Amino acid sequence: MRKFLQRLLSAWIIRMSNKFGSRPSRKRIHAALNKLYKTISSSPGKRGLIFEVADTDKFIILSDQHKGTRDYADDFTLAEKNYLKALEYYNQQDFHYINLGDSEELWENLLESVIKHNKETFEAEKAFILKNHFTKIFGNHDLYWDNDPLAGFNLNRIYGTKIHIYEGAILRLPIGESKFDIFLTHGHQGDLQSDGNWFSKWFVSTIWAPLQSYLQINPNTPAYDNQLKTAHNALMYNWVVKKNNIALITGHTHQPVFASLTHLERIYLKLNRAKKEKNADDIAFFNAELHKRIKEGDKAPHFGKYNPRYFNSGCCCFSDGDITGIEIDNGFIRLIKWSDHRNAISERVLLEEMKLSDLSDLNLPYR
Repeated sequence: MRKFLQRLLSAWIIRMSNKFGSRPSRKRIHAALNKLYKTISSSPGKRGLIFEVADTDKFIILSDQHKGTRDYADDFTLAEKNYLKALEYYNQQDFHYINLGDSEELWENLLESVIKHNKETFEAEKAFILKNHFTKIFGNHDLYWDNDPLAGFNLNRIYGTKIHIYEGAILRLPIGESKFDIFLTHGHQGDLQSDGNWFSKWFVSTIWAPLQSYLQINPNTPAYDNQLKTAHNALMYNWVVKKNNIALITGHTHQPVFASLTHLERIYLKLNRAKKEKNADDIAFFNAELHKRIKEGDKAPHFGKYNPRYFNSGCCCFSDGDITGIEIDNGFIRLIKWSDHRNAISERVLLEEMKLSDLSDLNLPYR
């Protein structure tokens, strides 16, 4: 019966989840981002930190683990191996780990159950705390860390020390003669269905979680096989494009975005270039790549000039076990994934990279 219902309902459930799971409002999102950025800039400490970044500083940004209780509704189960290997690597390489929210799935699960089933991952995160290399930012699914009076007590239980929870952070780095800010936040702010909305939390815990568990459905498509930007990501891009010397990194949508483009959008762009250059081999290759990812009748996006300052870390709960994240290291910003598909060994895969200096107003490379 379960397999029959999977075939019958999976596509519809995922489609409805994508349609109703987020209700982004441009006005609310932009107002929330403006307020948070201003608050951190003018009064760093309570809502977020400012890091004065030197050339030798290294950061890894991962989001959306949604750690659960290892039942069929736990999207993190398959990704745990890659997550632990990634944290081992970044700790050894002295990266500062910024956890960008929705680390724990507290809409679907009781905190005690999450703690019980994630001791190894909490220990891996604790290794960064011991070096003062850990910043934890809350999202909508772990909003508990920001608004529950017992949050501090429970964090102390988990990590063995008190840590502060933030809504965002700013990485401030010198580029030329000026300062450039990389603004980080989970990205749920202003989303009518996610910004602490009681109905969403009730629906997820009461309806979606039991159904997902029974049907064994993970709505997160494999890493880096994503589609055109979601409406929410587009609204985030629309906010940062109006700013001077600011880049924005969020999570929340589970969709990796690098320099304002998804993987599919990059394929379209590369195909356009190949056509202009009349490169038959590249045209054939990129057309084949498109046919793997699009349905008949899908329309190509229109590409005008775009600002490459929006990034999304993706998630650590893809249905194939991959995780994606953003690295900032040695003057570069990179989109990476960790995957164990080859020889069953978790390995780091570089997907995209660019120089941080190319993001400044002076060097902005409009495409």
